[in-house]
Amino acid sequence: MRTLVLRLSPGDDLRASLDSALGRSGSDAAFVVSGIGSLSGASIRFAGAPTPARIEGDLEILTLAGSLSPDGSHLHISVSDAEGRVSGGHAAPGCVVRTTAEILVAVLPDWRFARTLDPLTGYAELSPLSLPATPRAGS
Repeated sequence: MRTLVLRLSPGDDLRASLDSALGRSGSDAAFVVSGIGSLSGASIRFAGAPTPARIEGDLEILTLAGSLSPDGSHLHISVSDAEGRVSGGHAAPGCVVRTTAEILVAVLPDWRFARTLDPLTGYAELSPLSLPATPRAGS
């Protein structure tokens, strides 16, 4: 495992930035371990809802975690608004950084994450594949 420490800037889309970081990492598998920061608005799909809800205004990211794969990311987020109300669910495209987002990503070079349709859930679910070990330099 290796780590990426990301600092996103105002105007960056959270999901797009994380998907892009995975692509640049040269790996096909990673987990978001932790994320904090602020958003100017968020699109969050709540439990059981078919589409994301839009939350406008200044928001603080309280938690961010999930898996990153070339076939699509699965991210959960909780945010609080200016009155301290907390909302959480699946982070959808449209979570736009307000001032900063500080994110720790664990990259797993010995794994490939894919998403395949699971007939039991009806969703594209994680299909992790352990890759053959590659010889390390000096071994």
